[in-house]
Amino acid sequence: MRRPAARQLALVALAGALVSTGAAAPPQDTAAPPKVPVAAGYGGAVASVDADASAAGIAVLRAGGNAVDAAVATAAALGVTEPYSAGIGGGGYFVYYDAASRRVHTIDGRETAPASATATLFQENGVPIPFDQGQTSGRSVGVPGTPATWKSALDAWGSRPLGQLLRPAEKLARDGFTVDATFRAQTELNQDRFKDFPDTRKLFLPGGQLPVVGSTFKNPDLAATYAELARKGTGALYRGPLAQDIVRAVRTPPVDPAATRVVRSGDLTTADLSAYATKRQAPTQVGYRGLDVYSMAPSSSGGTTVGEALNILEGTDLSKLSEAQYLHRYIEASRISFADRGRWVGDPAAEQVPTRELLSQRYADTRACLIRPDRALTSPLAPGDPRHPAPCATTGQVAPTTYEGENTTHLTVADRWGNVVSYTLTIESTGGSAITVPGRGFLLNNELTDFSFAPAAPGVPDPNLPGPGKRPRSSMSPTIVLKDGRPVLAVGSPGGATIITTVLQTLLGRLDRGLPLVDAIAAPRASQRNQTTTELEPGLWNSPVRTELEALGQGFRQNPEIGAATGVERLPDGRWLAAAETSRRGGGSAMVVHPYGKPEGGSTGR
Repeated sequence: MRRPAARQLALVALAGALVSTGAAAPPQDTAAPPKVPVAAGYGGAVASVDADASAAGIAVLRAGGNAVDAAVATAAALGVTEPYSAGIGGGGYFVYYDAASRRVHTIDGRETAPASATATLFQENGVPIPFDQGQTSGRSVGVPGTPATWKSALDAWGSRPLGQLLRPAEKLARDGFTVDATFRAQTELNQDRFKDFPDTRKLFLPGGQLPVVGSTFKNPDLAATYAELARKGTGALYRGPLAQDIVRAVRTPPVDPAATRVVRSGDLTTADLSAYATKRQAPTQVGYRGLDVYSMAPSSSGGTTVGEALNILEGTDLSKLSEAQYLHRYIEASRISFADRGRWVGDPAAEQVPTRELLSQRYADTRACLIRPDRALTSPLAPGDPRHPAPCATTGQVAPTTYEGENTTHLTVADRWGNVVSYTLTIESTGGSAITVPGRGFLLNNELTDFSFAPAAPGVPDPNLPGPGKRPRSSMSPTIVLKDGRPVLAVGSPGGATIITTVLQTLLGRLDRGLPLVDAIAAPRASQRNQTTTELEPGLWNSPVRTELEALGQGFRQNPEIGAATGVERLPDGRWLAAAETSRRGGGSAMVVHPYGKPEGGSTGR
């Protein structure tokens, strides 16, 4: 669920915020357009789940900033308007295409476990604690990576100072945005958790009540925190008073004494925060239909799992298949790649992850032969061994796919120089840990619940158990597709483990089935994650194609909504197209800088 078009922020206000820091002003007579899922034009594009956030990014592009600058401004605004999905208390993955060098770079800004963490972090007396108790606790909080990601990206490729880019979000937090039914519904979903934390209750349940639709929601504490980061830099979150406030909230969760909820403390230290660093690493890369598909390498499983599935499907002309046969093969490729994900992918700093082998076409071919056009595989499916590929072999031990929360947010940005950003960021569950840092205005993540609480199956190696300083495995899949070194499209989505299948299905819809990007995003989704049944959205559940798939042995369960993708695409005439959801989560927001004419030229945007 996301906000409808009613809550819009004028570009004039954002322009003023940028001007106050000395940037050139964008046009002063243009208000943010209605929240629309697709837009095309020149000068750059932004797509996100939120119109205020997209407008922040567009304002930066109009003021001469580049795609990295705009991505940071958009993400900061999402921290205000989407506080239950993202913010400086969380982390994410940043994928960047540099037009000057025609290279793709990535930043791993994933949260890390405390140095004291062990494989039994979420166990007591040898038994995993209930997920909800792990979620709402200090124990679930990892060291936030989002502020460090912003610094890493701006230091490497940005053209504007952080303080200037935070100004629109600071203004939005200070002046407020209009509460709509979605924000109220998301608050209501967390009401029982939020009321047990006085600072969270005061911020998100004013007067002890749900925020009223149509009222103005302000967050002066977050505005002050953004102002502090603008003055001191993102290092202020990792050292000094702000870091101490975070550690205090984790080690002694600020729970209402009258609350009956069991809220465990965490063991995060100021040393854990000061030791945090993002990782610049090579992206994953696979060839598909003459294109190069780039995404995140581990600690994310997104790049390896999407990439393996694409390799499995490479030998089949999906464009010529019936809808049922296309979906059947997509489901089977997802099932197989998730079986391998569960066995082999974790944090490569702590585990031996065969990334290169998982992404080899040779290995994919040995797995593709498992797919039969007339019969579905059954799950949980055993993994293969990418280090020793054997045709049609599933010699590994079977293990089910562990649970992963389904919230997060994603943004995509392109600029007039051809630079592109695909950026997924999160605080994990809707509402994160429910712990608001007192006086700071932001929620802390519950990202460590992405670890396996115990091995997925007894006796089966699990690369995703907690460990000291370890990054939990993620499914975030920010993706950029190139042809001959130039961008074709970029996509990504929230949705926990369904991110992988959402990105994969969107790519197949656009590249194989020939759907326009906005239609590929809007198409009804299926998500198979090596589970006994495949999730279907109503559009497929209520379709005759379900009967055809069931005749092949496919089993299904219904999910009302899967993912919430955004993307940008370079059109043949040189325009950028931005695309977002048409209806999921209230619809997304796609904007371009110049809908009607070409902008003036310029340098590389650095």
